[in-house]
Amino acid sequence: MGIFDPQQIISTLGLLGVLGALFAETGLLIGLVLPGDSLLFVAGVAASGSALSAVGVQLSLPLLLVLSPIAAFLGTQTGFLFGRRFGRDFFNRPDGKIFSAAKVQHAEEWLHKYGPFKAMMLGRFIPIIRTLISPLYGILNLEIRKFTLLNFISAVIWTDSVLLLGYVLGEKVKGSVDKYLLPIIGLVIVISFIPIAIEIIKAKKKGM
Repeated sequence: MGIFDPQQIISTLGLLGVLGALFAETGLLIGLVLPGDSLLFVAGVAASGSALSAVGVQLSLPLLLVLSPIAAFLGTQTGFLFGRRFGRDFFNRPDGKIFSAAKVQHAEEWLHKYGPFKAMMLGRFIPIIRTLISPLYGILNLEIRKFTLLNFISAVIWTDSVLLLGYVLGEKVKGSVDKYLLPIIGLVIVISFIPIAIEIIKAKKKGM
């Protein structure tokens, strides 16, 4: 099964696949490769009237709206506790294909630039950042009650907003949404990486 394909994850594993992927992406370093935003979007479509024609399965919107924030919350909380337990030494490892020191540095710069609240809110919508920022909060020993509140609020806003976006599209374009699904997923992925690209360009200009 392709872990990069949100349609395949949902059509094969259904609601459990959505929740498992959300937990892994937000709480485990292997989640760097998972399609968080596009997965939530397709899950929203899978809860609409276009579900069967577009995705092949019908999911429950109420369950998605309740359980998806919980999965993202628990994953992020796990990442935070992981960072607090193992500290910076765990992240000072040789670069690999998925994990690298540059990604960690970028997430840390993001945290210092925007501060705890804004970094968490914006970071939810940006791949790589939303995976690495929670263990970095743990490394920096952010007060756990403050982190838990930020985690809860941002998890609800991120998951439910993207789910509802997919659901509304599925309801508006019943019967033909499958024609637009792949281009829209591609657009979602591109948009989510734009902030990272901007930060990289800015960093390169400073280094010149």
